[in-house]
Amino acid sequence: MEEAQKDATPIEELTFRQAMSELDGIVAKLESNTMELEDSLAAYERGVALLRALRGRLDDAQQKVDVLMGELEQDASDEEIDTNLHKA
Repeated sequence: MEEAQKDATPIEELTFRQAMSELDGIVAKLESNTMELEDSLAAYERGVALLRALRGRLDDAQQKVDVLMGELEQDASDEEIDTNLHKA
């Protein structure tokens, strides 16, 4: 496993789906309880790094959605204000 860890694709180069798939594989291997201690620790470390990166990507995506939703709400309230001004 240590060799596999050295050859692993850098996390920032993985797509979200690839990172999730790798994390799922790591969890399955750790749950199988068939790995040597050193390999388990290396896999756990990679899993934590993957999880941290995935959470960061999700947080970034949520912020983008919040900004877009805020812009939509802003546009709607601007139209309401414009409509009200024309009525006056």
